[in-house]
Amino acid sequence: MAHYFAMSKAMKPKIFVFLLLVSCSSLFNLALGAQSYQGKWKLLKRSIGVSAMHMALLPNERIVIFDRTDFGPSNITLPQGKCIKELQSSDCYAHSVEFNPATRVVRPLTILSDTWCSSGALSQDGTLVQSGGYRLGEKVVRFFKPCMDCDWEEDQNGLLSPRWYASNQVLPDGKIIVVGGRYQFTYEFIPKASSSDQRVYQLSFLKETRYSPLVPNNLYPFLHLSTDGNLFIFANDRGILLDYVNNKVIRSYPVMPGSVSHNYPSTGSSVLLPLKLFSTDNDNNTSTPDAEVLICGGTPPDSNEKANVGIFVPASKSCGRLIITAASPKWEMEEMPISRVMGDMIMLPTGDVLIINGAAKGTAGWGVARDPVLNPVLYHPDTPNSDKITRFEVLTPSMIPRLYHSTAHLISDGRVLVGGSNPNMNYNFSALYPTELSLEAFYPPYLSPTKPRPSIIAVKPGLKLGYKQKVSLEFTLKGNVNQADIFVTMVAPSFTTHSIAMNQRLLVLAFNDGVKKTPSGNYLVEGYAPETAALAPPGYYQLFLVHDAIPSRGTWVHIKEY
Repeated sequence: MAHYFAMSKAMKPKIFVFLLLVSCSSLFNLALGAQSYQGKWKLLKRSIGVSAMHMALLPNERIVIFDRTDFGPSNITLPQGKCIKELQSSDCYAHSVEFNPATRVVRPLTILSDTWCSSGALSQDGTLVQSGGYRLGEKVVRFFKPCMDCDWEEDQNGLLSPRWYASNQVLPDGKIIVVGGRYQFTYEFIPKASSSDQRVYQLSFLKETRYSPLVPNNLYPFLHLSTDGNLFIFANDRGILLDYVNNKVIRSYPVMPGSVSHNYPSTGSSVLLPLKLFSTDNDNNTSTPDAEVLICGGTPPDSNEKANVGIFVPASKSCGRLIITAASPKWEMEEMPISRVMGDMIMLPTGDVLIINGAAKGTAGWGVARDPVLNPVLYHPDTPNSDKITRFEVLTPSMIPRLYHSTAHLISDGRVLVGGSNPNMNYNFSALYPTELSLEAFYPPYLSPTKPRPSIIAVKPGLKLGYKQKVSLEFTLKGNVNQADIFVTMVAPSFTTHSIAMNQRLLVLAFNDGVKKTPSGNYLVEGYAPETAALAPPGYYQLFLVHDAIPSRGTWVHIKEY
């Protein structure tokens, strides 16, 4: 507290509010009877120079982070000689950086076009493919390769239509579909490798879910690749299943109950729950699992209009689960312990869902949210329906509000990297909620220092996996092995922005029963890679071995038809 008394009078009220929020959050945990270890936070970098509006993890373990580029100076400069020459001046500030979580070194990168509210995904070769943005950036496709000293490359005409607030998803053939955008009721594919990629496809669903001409509430639609290879699209309060090959909507789903909007600016979040693969016989014939979507948070449809005149409507507590492959899909509704808008939902290696960041009132947008939600919440999807209340676990709060333009991302050691928050038009460090340039890491409860953690020693036949291929994992573990509680997960790295984790996907692999001892004293489990590209689109994944709900560090593998 000595630092508090040394601060200026202007800063003391804000710090007092933060401390009060943290105290209330801690009391809230105690009231719910939360477990003794609820995770912890660690500040990694007070300033990386830019606010983390967009974030992606590459297979070389580097995090690529960037902001918009049209707001003026950032807090980090480009290397000498790399200034971007504009019509009447030069911009010598970086608006993108590469961050190394192991060393905490920040390297400034060069982006030429405006990336504000853009979209992205990792291609099958591990390149970050990033699309759209604002004004002169709205048709640009950008590429960042996972290599030493690489920088951004840009195709100024990579898109056929302007895409601002669009969403991306990797498909079974390795292409990336780009859906929607402001006033864009269409989709297209990148890269433009064939004649079918050289056109824009109409999607009236995006126009139909824009209920108000003032507030769309259907931007950044949620995209999830179903296990049959078709694309689930959710916008505002409902979803469809799109056969993008034949440009045909093949299924419409019920409206999500609750009279709540869930997409930008009434920003909720969504995940595809773990796909549990399993073998049906010794010949590795597998059964296609159901695909189930979880959507949480959001606000009533008129919340943005009210927030713009100073009325901050409480966010929703609602969560809905929908089995999109069921014969007669119905929403299963439940409530989070805390209201939340602009929350990020991150799939953890254990199959649980971390809900983090956001606010309890208002919406996405500049200065239109209040009451930061400092406590992450852990959601356990396998808890039975009869015990829904224990599906949620309230965790240790951060001391840093993460509101509009904040992000979160799983990294290979099992931590969740959290950054960003800038609900201001420019970088403003004295606003009610100041611009945040910091990066911190959240340690989920499974990283308790008192629990032994498995470690993957080797993956056979190697880090290149073919579909249906037999796979062996050799691992070490201090203490006894509980054979009944071992499983292996494969996690696709996402592109995160605006509470949407594009391309996020977790598979529980089909592994044989039993754990073998190796001659060296290690342990071995054997199973199979996913059967089809509809289950696991080609590309890089993080492979985790989970024992007694504790994951190993992730090992990168590359799956495709070899």
